[in-house]
Amino acid sequence: MATVDLEKLRMSGAGKAIGVLTSGGDAQGMNAAVRAVTRMGIYVGAKVFLIYEGYEGLVEGGENIRPANWLSVSNIIQLGGTVIGSARCKAFTTREGRRAAAYNLVQRGITNLCVIGGDGSLTGANIFRSEWGSLLEELVSEGKISQSTAQTYSHLNIAGLVGSIDNDFCGTDMTIGTDSALHRIMEVIDAITTTAQSHQRTFVLEVMGRHCGYLALVSALASGADWLFIPEAPPEDGWENFMCERLGETRSRGSRLNIIIIAEGAIDRNGKPISSRYVKDLVVQRLGFDTRVTVLGHVQRGGTPSAFDRILSSKMGMEAVMALLETTPDTPACVVSLSGNQSVRLPLMECVQMTKEVQKAMDEKRFEEAIQLRGRTLPKGYMEKIVENIRVHNIHALLVIGGFEAYEGVLQLVEARERYEELCIVMCVIPATISNNVPGTDFSLGSDTAVNAAMESCDRIKQSASGTKRRVFIVETMGGYCGYLATVTGIAVGADAAYIFEDPFNIQDLKANVEHMTEKMKTDIQRGLVLRNEKCHEYYTTEFLYNLYSSEGKGIFDCRTNVLGHLQQGGAPTPFDRNYGTKLGVKAILWMSEKLRAVYRKGRVFANAPDSACVIGLQKKAVAFSPVTELKKDTDFEHRMPLEQWWLNLRLMLKMLAHYRISMADYVSGELEHVTRSTLSIETGF
Repeated sequence: MATVDLEKLRMSGAGKAIGVLTSGGDAQGMNAAVRAVTRMGIYVGAKVFLIYEGYEGLVEGGENIRPANWLSVSNIIQLGGTVIGSARCKAFTTREGRRAAAYNLVQRGITNLCVIGGDGSLTGANIFRSEWGSLLEELVSEGKISQSTAQTYSHLNIAGLVGSIDNDFCGTDMTIGTDSALHRIMEVIDAITTTAQSHQRTFVLEVMGRHCGYLALVSALASGADWLFIPEAPPEDGWENFMCERLGETRSRGSRLNIIIIAEGAIDRNGKPISSRYVKDLVVQRLGFDTRVTVLGHVQRGGTPSAFDRILSSKMGMEAVMALLETTPDTPACVVSLSGNQSVRLPLMECVQMTKEVQKAMDEKRFEEAIQLRGRTLPKGYMEKIVENIRVHNIHALLVIGGFEAYEGVLQLVEARERYEELCIVMCVIPATISNNVPGTDFSLGSDTAVNAAMESCDRIKQSASGTKRRVFIVETMGGYCGYLATVTGIAVGADAAYIFEDPFNIQDLKANVEHMTEKMKTDIQRGLVLRNEKCHEYYTTEFLYNLYSSEGKGIFDCRTNVLGHLQQGGAPTPFDRNYGTKLGVKAILWMSEKLRAVYRKGRVFANAPDSACVIGLQKKAVAFSPVTELKKDTDFEHRMPLEQWWLNLRLMLKMLAHYRISMADYVSGELEHVTRSTLSIETGF
């Protein structure tokens, strides 16, 4: 059977011709895509033509459109840029130019076009496709082609691959060239770091990204930059003061290097450009630091493509050929995108339109909306599409694994049941978030791993000061507004304090904490650790705590700060999370199967009771299913967490073990229970 299918595949392109071109700015990985399209096309029996110099070659024809064989694309996968060239073409923006392009394709029997480029190049391809029929009619009326030729080649099929180092196209997780560009940026940052540290310098690094700050953002994260400017998130008014204060503080703490990364399209809140030269002059004038500007420019497009880009381009190229072979006259032009690790086909113009919506939002200074359009959103704005997919794929049950957004998204689906019968299906949420902020469960999947990661980091931080007396570390944890990570990690590492949003504190509390730390440092215990949840207080920031402890402890102890950041999300899952995830997965599927049997009537599923959409979670000693509609009243949606959280009782333990004088009135004692089969259910699993 496999042999028959293979033979069918090898003959599926017989009699067809595919043209491939690259357009717009070049991006590493384009050659790998050209190679994949060419060889996959040849493999399925189609004729493949390489179109040189992009749309310009398409319009001019002649030697710019050449038949390809297997060896035509040998030894190019490792090359940067595009070996078939790319050029801007004004002629193609005119109908006359597109008519000439149509003639050149028809002459060679090409009715399948693979375009590798950005949103402008792909939009041009879609216009070309929509006009194809009328362009052929004009060629017939001019006597350039016959009526039978026009009928034979009556439809043009388009498949797009997004080649853009900016990763600025909606609908795909990654565009061709982005990963390689990040490699180039990091190579430069690593190279300048050594010289910068040797000479105590500040570097302002300008990277590409006229409308999209992806390269700047990721490279800033990867390099530990001190400041970042991107077009989607302009800095608040007065940013000059904040930035200079930050740079001054890091230098005063002994840092010999400052890195500021700026996207070329960076703007302020009023839409005024922020240039790398302006930032450099600001640092020199305000702080007197030796500051250098590096503008990477087309260096980011150079060099060999990364392994990721070679594999991505190859997968996309092969999928593009299959899309062209399977398309019909009624199929809209598609773009091959990356979703997770899978190649998917999406309607080209829907993705282009979404991409344009991002720019429109930025032009109108709706920056928060622009950021949302760049990433994931809740179902609310896409209810019609969700309902359509549920109907088309005949989905009877939905298992959602995720954090607070997963819970909120299912709640929105349930509340929309009155308007959409298709949403009357069984739904279950498995809470998975390091923040542990989902209602209906004491533990979210991943939170134990995050606590362990934070704990190990704090242990290393403390060990790093083993030879240093009287040092206090201020450590910032993640968690949003939920203080679970800070509290539980604080207990695990023996922290002196853990500041969280749920346990309000004021300047008097901070004063008491500093005085407690001062007294501690006068004893044999001469190292301190203070944890701060990232959103514990609007004004008492990590920098504020550092300055406060440094000032009040002057002459007694010194301070250091650490922001744990996304390392809390990394690493291998703990045995608890692996075991817990397995149990929740099994129990969720068993519950959903039981519910489906109960609501299955006359060949269809209809589930609209509150208990048909639940969050599964561990509550005290048992795994329970809580209807999302009932959890709504127990949820603080503004701060994205439950109104009541069991672990807050642990804070008394933290303070007690840190030797604070506290009242025992609020201490909750454990209850004595008889050992029963249900008591052992969590350990046995079922």
